[in-house]
Amino acid sequence: MIYDIIIIGAGPAAATFARRVAASGKSILIIDGQSDVRPKPCGGLLAPDAQKLFAHFDFVLPKDVLVDPQIFSVKTIDLVSRRVRYYQRYYMNMNRLAFDRFLLSLIPENMQILQGRCLKAEKRNGLFELEILAAGEKQSLQCRKLIGADGAESIVRRSFFKSMPMQYIAIQQWFRHNDASNPFYSCIFDAKTSESCSWMIYKDEYVIYGGCFAKKGSRAAFDEQKSRLEQFLKQDFGEAVKTEACLVNRPRKMSDFITGKGGVYLIGEAAGFISASSFEGISSAIKSGSLLADAFLQHDDEKSIAKAYHRSTLPLRCKLMTKTVKRWFMYTPWVRDILLRTGISSIALSPDNDIK
Repeated sequence: MIYDIIIIGAGPAAATFARRVAASGKSILIIDGQSDVRPKPCGGLLAPDAQKLFAHFDFVLPKDVLVDPQIFSVKTIDLVSRRVRYYQRYYMNMNRLAFDRFLLSLIPENMQILQGRCLKAEKRNGLFELEILAAGEKQSLQCRKLIGADGAESIVRRSFFKSMPMQYIAIQQWFRHNDASNPFYSCIFDAKTSESCSWMIYKDEYVIYGGCFAKKGSRAAFDEQKSRLEQFLKQDFGEAVKTEACLVNRPRKMSDFITGKGGVYLIGEAAGFISASSFEGISSAIKSGSLLADAFLQHDDEKSIAKAYHRSTLPLRCKLMTKTVKRWFMYTPWVRDILLRTGISSIALSPDNDIK
């Protein structure tokens, strides 16, 4: 069988695109590489931009997607200057795998989803030929149009566009905890071990500690930073229940965003659509998946789809470029020190007995 569209990846970008084009009559196959054993490493916070998109689509989240606690502030820690500030933020704390599965459940049942992993992608005689590993066996698939929704490790982008943004290794570990003390969410900066941020988030009976590190020596940098954080907090995380890692993109210029051409299209982080400052990518994934669906619903030929999609993502690309400016303020040590010292936009915490 030759599919009209094959989507590599099954995250928010893929699920949004598939749901919106499901009624088009096209034969669509989704290659889902996630599983309970191999979920996507993620802090699992739904940011305000993503919440706004959910409101636009009139979505509601089922309670089994959410985890405790829900978050209204972030504690920002600089391990070098040892300064601490609190900032008001509105995040929904969730189970990322359950969230992705919920979005997939909104796709009509007649759409095919194959649990597997794409090993190879190439174009021959006007068709895309894919080698897929599914249930331990290799199989070949063909399609007329190919969509890469496979994140920072995108085999689709590497196969057809070569150029990749700057990348980090995201590492996070899960620990059991007996009692969750404030803060429930912390953002950690440590210029000695990483030029990016790290996070500590409570989720039900677990606490996650993770961060983004340069590829070379990433695990050593992670372990060193964790040790420095434990000393600062006077808290021992204990033995890790599990360790997760993946590549993360960091766009720095407009050319890092690739939307696609010639029947190949990229959405979500595969296209470079992720915040360079916070590494939040869910809102951009949902937005880009929806914009590509619009292009498919309005046009049939490859060039028109590519042109319409590229044009429609301009506001998103410009918005993400502003995040590179924000990143400079966040990650330049002397600038961050001024911001933390002056307490601009920070909040003061009140004891429980002061709340009336």
